[in-house]
Amino acid sequence: MDLIRELVIPTSSDDVFSHIDDLDAYPEWMTLISDVARLDDGEPPSWAVVLQAQVGPFTRSKRLRMVRTLLEPGRRAVFEREEIDGRTHAMWRLDAQVEPADGGSLLRMGLFYGGRLWGGPVLERALDAKVAESSERLLHLVAGPT
Repeated sequence: MDLIRELVIPTSSDDVFSHIDDLDAYPEWMTLISDVARLDDGEPPSWAVVLQAQVGPFTRSKRLRMVRTLLEPGRRAVFEREEIDGRTHAMWRLDAQVEPADGGSLLRMGLFYGGRLWGGPVLERALDAKVAESSERLLHLVAGPT
């Protein structure tokens, strides 16, 4: 599964980037993330993240250890699943990029999942809906009421 969303936000790239470079800020606007806690296990920074999505009457949740694998200040932050239990796990990657654009800033968010448990068209639609909802919440948070 590879979801990509773009959003123009009528504010500076620095304002937008301050909400996407650190997973601590995500629960305020990213409805897919139900809980996040910074881990004290060295560099690069890592977080315990709980993802949650509802599909009909069922709720799926997944706990991940996410590490910021790339930071280009003011421009791009990439977070990837890196567990430390010695087992092989499905890849999760969140790639957040921001750049100046007409009318403000262009935010491009990519969510990649390489496993099967969260796959399939029904769950993919649910995740896409969560990302769309989160886009609106971020827009309101960064740019204020429209």
